[in-house]
Amino acid sequence: MSNSAEETQQTTAFVPGGRHQNRRMKRSGGAGVRRAVVLAMAVPVASAALAGPPAFAADRDATTTVGSRVTDGTDPDDQQMAANLEARVLDQRLGSDVSGVVLDADSDDTLWDHNGATALMPASNAKLATATAALTVLGPQHRFTTKVVYGDGTLTLVGGGDRTLTGDDLAELARTAAAGLTKAGLTTVKVAVDDSLFPAPSLADGWNDGYYPDTVAPVRALVVDGHGVQDTSIDAGQAFAGLLAEDGITVDGEVMRGTAGRTDVPVARHTSAPLSDIVKKMLKTSDNNIAETLLRMTALGAERPATFEGGTEVVRQVLGHRYGVSLDNFEIHDGSGLSRTDRIPAATLAQILELLTESRYANTLGSVLDGLPVAGEAGSTLGPEWGRFDDPNSQCAVGKVRAKTGTLTGAIALSGLTRTEDGEWRVFSFIENGSTAAPADIKDAMDGLAATVNGCWA
Repeated sequence: MSNSAEETQQTTAFVPGGRHQNRRMKRSGGAGVRRAVVLAMAVPVASAALAGPPAFAADRDATTTVGSRVTDGTDPDDQQMAANLEARVLDQRLGSDVSGVVLDADSDDTLWDHNGATALMPASNAKLATATAALTVLGPQHRFTTKVVYGDGTLTLVGGGDRTLTGDDLAELARTAAAGLTKAGLTTVKVAVDDSLFPAPSLADGWNDGYYPDTVAPVRALVVDGHGVQDTSIDAGQAFAGLLAEDGITVDGEVMRGTAGRTDVPVARHTSAPLSDIVKKMLKTSDNNIAETLLRMTALGAERPATFEGGTEVVRQVLGHRYGVSLDNFEIHDGSGLSRTDRIPAATLAQILELLTESRYANTLGSVLDGLPVAGEAGSTLGPEWGRFDDPNSQCAVGKVRAKTGTLTGAIALSGLTRTEDGEWRVFSFIENGSTAAPADIKDAMDGLAATVNGCWA
């Protein structure tokens, strides 16, 4: 979550119903706007994740649409929900440039669609695409490795894209390295950092100057304790050098950049927690830096350059080719959603989230569902400290809605899932761009839409 002061750019026009091109075999007898089927399974191997053309099959039943509200074939409760949404989406707090989609994940029906195919600035909702691609390409058990190697009098700290490396982890690397040097009779070394895993540029298209280093740091392969500094690699190297000194090793000169040699001797290594845990942390707290690192590592996992372009290319391939998610009007330039040139339709975000309701993807994508903030959950971006779901109309949904937040100046989004009283999944995505209301008021209105989907605000 972050703020920016730039203006919101206008986007594409509404296509009724959007294109819902993904997923499961549908139950017989269902009605409404049907979405097509992709039979390929998600496999956490790059070649499997990206191989093969999309298997799209159009299968639409006739529908009757009143305004933007899909009404044909839904039960009375869903009809009432759609009618309520149709009225509440006109809330002045949301402004005039707002889109939304509600899907019935059990029947594959689109229950409500208001400009759902219009591409708007998604803010941090873009992290849903990044997380899905990372888990699919790398696998939920993937771990990132930070190494220390020695050669020609230099100890080199090698970044491996672990954005969760802590000071304690670095201290353990230093202790192990110092012990090895001492055993070899070495008491003085130079220290270098190797962050060559991620090539330039370190800043994405559409990022404001005011973003970094606090909202997001320039993207590098080495960082400690998530420090928000311009050069996280040198910062980590300096901390490492200080820790070596505490362990009795004299550091000769300043910490410099270098490249580990092929013949350098491995001295110490640290492996991160599984990717599934990292994804959960990223989503719960909307961590921009983790998202950008995952985008780069996903590109590498798919044998693409570890750049913004390489990462976003893989995201598109995973969503479109592996899962059949519609990429109409889809445009991203980073992994966090901070770019003010990112555009994603609500319909696409809803399709990504609907994957989480399918048991065949549970092993691969389960941490996305687990990582979604829960309405009223302290420590997450839907917690009371952020003033979420504390409005009289939305309080009823506390504990009942899981959703990813998104906040930029001029763009607020909320996309997630909830269950009806019958236990059926409802998937939703709401995005507004350009409202002049106070952000807290916009979020209250959006929380009310989520409570409407849940049915507790009837």
